[in-house]
Formats: sequence, structure tokens, C-alpha cells
Amino acid sequence: MSKKNYDVTGYIRQRFFPQMWCPGCGHGTVLGSLLRAVKELDLDKNEIVMTSGIGCSSRISGYVDFHSLHTIHGRALAFATGVKLSKPSLTAIVPMGDGDALAIGGNHFIHAARRNIDITAIVMNNRIYGMTGGQFSPLSGPGKRATTAPYSTIDRNFDVVDLSVSAGATFVARSTVYHPQESIDLIKRAIRHKGFSVVEILSQCPTHFGRKNKVGGAVEMLEYYKQRTVKIGSKKLEKDPTLIQRGIFVDNSEVPEYCDAYDLVIEKAMKGKR
Repeated sequence: MSKKNYDVTGYIRQRFFPQMWCPGCGHGTVLGSLLRAVKELDLDKNEIVMTSGIGCSSRISGYVDFHSLHTIHGRALAFATGVKLSKPSLTAIVPMGDGDALAIGGNHFIHAARRNIDITAIVMNNRIYGMTGGQFSPLSGPGKRATTAPYSTIDRNFDVVDLSVSAGATFVARSTVYHPQESIDLIKRAIRHKGFSVVEILSQCPTHFGRKNKVGGAVEMLEYYKQRTVKIGSKKLEKDPTLIQRGIFVDNSEVPEYCDAYDLVIEKAMKGKR
């Protein structure tokens, strides 16, 4: 069996390396999976647009040699929607963190899903705001400590998968940085899917979440993903239903894609029909 060619240097801006993430951060692994997915799909980098907001995850747009927009906090999907509507042929990818996706960016997230616009959102869930000093996020969950919750949080957390499904996303999947090949495969499926795709990737933040919650460093947090996640429908769930499921939860190609539907409206208007 021949080895896959994973030379992704043609897809990165080498002048910005080494990257700026903290030691042990999982986001570099996510970037690696994304680049390998793009490589395996043999996509032309000049036909890809990446928009990002603010946060640790958003640094990705500076490292990739695609068309890229580093926008304001929570508005990455709004910018991506505008780009996609103006040039639907582009492959639109949006790396997102806790806040960009589900706090300040929450409204844009649910409406992008509802519209079913052909954008791939990669939600990097490290359960904390890392870039700004370790504040708790909508994904932290109750009983977790953070800079803004020294006595632990009382807020319930969103489930990214459940929220995405409820909002109408037509492709929804989950993986972890412990499972990079699985992440590559899911990102490929998401990019190929015509509609709004969400891939949640659980990613460790040993610097803030790990230290504040005394769950260890990067190795221990990766071990957690190994031990506490299972494939969808695993028999292990019968003994422990609290295990986190990985895989594809929704893959629906029956819903019209937003840009296609909008083109039909334009066509009708050009013919003077109502």
C-alpha cells in the first residue's frame, strides 16, 4: 500500500510559522487535519475562502494560503455568507471557537444552519476562552473553574451537535484531536456536502482549562478523549450513557442549498415573474 502524500506546504503561509498556540494546544492538530483533508480532496487553494473571527481558533486563517478574511468577533459566518452568495463557486470554510460559534456568534450560527448555505463550520471546542485569559464559555459546563468563575460555573453548556441538528444543519459530525484521521475523513465529508456543515472537534486547552480545573496537561487531556469518547451507537453506551459519541449525526442532501435557491429567485426576477 502506497503512503499518502501529506506535503501540505503549498497550502500554508510559511512566513507565519512557527505558530503561536500554547504548548499542548490541540488547535494545531485541527489545522493539520484540515490541511490534510484539503490535500486529499485535491482542492485548488485559489478556490477556497476562509473566514474567521476572534480567538485562538481564528488564528488559522492567517496560517493558510487561501483567500482569507480575519473578521470581527462572532461575525465570521456573516462574512462567509456574503462571500458565498457573491461567489458560490468558492469552497467556504470557517474555523470557530466557543464564542465565535455559540456566544456572540450564536445568532449567525443558527441562521446559517437554518438557511442551509454551503459553508463548512469547524467548531474547535476547548470549553474556554483561551486567548483572552481563560474565561468560561457556553461550552464550559457547570462546575468548571475559569478566570471569570473562580468558585466554579453554574451555567449549563450547549451541546454543539444537538444545537446544530435543531437549527437545521444538514451535515453534523463530531471528532476529537486524539482521532486526527477520523477528523480528516469528517472534514472531507463536510466540505463535499452541499449545505451547511458542522464538524465539532474536541480540542484541549491545558494552559487555561487544564490548569484551572486540575485535569492535567495535554497528555492527560488527550487520554480523556481516548477513554471518554466512543463511536456512535457503541455498546459501551449501555454501561455508561455519559460517554461522548463521535461520528456523523446528520447527513441530509434533500434540503435545497441556499445559494441555489437564491439563484432561482434571481432567474425568476430577471424574467419578470413573481
